[in-house]
Amino acid sequence: MSRTWFITGVNSGFGREMCNQLLARGDSVYGTVRDLDSVKDLTDLYGKQFRVAQLDMTDTLAIAPLVKRAFDEAGHIDVVMNNAGYGLFGPAEGLTDQQIRHQIDTNLIGPIQVARSAIPYLRQQRGGRLMVMSSYGGQATHPGASLYHASKWGIEGFFESLAVEVAAFNIDVTIVEPGAARTAFRKTAGARMGDFPDAYADSPLAAMFARLSDPGFLAAGDPVKMVKTMIECVEQKPAPKRLVLGSDSYAMLHKALTERLAMLESQRSDAPLTDFQSGS
Repeated sequence: MSRTWFITGVNSGFGREMCNQLLARGDSVYGTVRDLDSVKDLTDLYGKQFRVAQLDMTDTLAIAPLVKRAFDEAGHIDVVMNNAGYGLFGPAEGLTDQQIRHQIDTNLIGPIQVARSAIPYLRQQRGGRLMVMSSYGGQATHPGASLYHASKWGIEGFFESLAVEVAAFNIDVTIVEPGAARTAFRKTAGARMGDFPDAYADSPLAAMFARLSDPGFLAAGDPVKMVKTMIECVEQKPAPKRLVLGSDSYAMLHKALTERLAMLESQRSDAPLTDFQSGS
């Protein structure tokens, strides 16, 4: 069965690969990019099967009108995929106010606005799938990625709560948590790093940034396989609340959640001590 997808950030990485696979199998895509020329080849090859609009995710006022236009032109959209985003790394004190705002607007506020704008149309058509690109960084952390994690932890909280809100309308929600993949993510993130004060030279951050700048490092994740799995998950009912992709993602999430549960259990007897006592 062919579907129509709305996907943000289709010029590169997972978004571009998703377009390639969907269009090749006969689905229709309504994509967004900042630079229309970056997808001219897809427009020329697929015609009306691939519609594209210009959108900067930080321009939040432009999101609702664009989503309306997409539903008006497509008539029916089966999947809304919030893919656009990027990594911002560096010591928290070394990031500028502008960098912080841009990261949160792109990775968190933008996807929230896309989802909010799409929900009324999905309700009217009696169903659909909302998907959002997180990462294992939505539940696990690395030093030097505080703002990136803030955006991803925020987006996971929003979409997990949203899933319960919209379930009655036959709208499913899936949070995608890929590990490192062989896309341009690391290169882009490396170009956007904040200042690195000398005080951090011997800290855990130094090792992480050395890895980011290591041209010999190859991520384990295959973006073609990851995207194929994302597309296939739309067939699943009930929808997976979270879709973990990559051995590193599983390992990082397992470690983080195990440690978090152990910490919680260690406070099992102390937590109730702050409750009002019966008869007090």
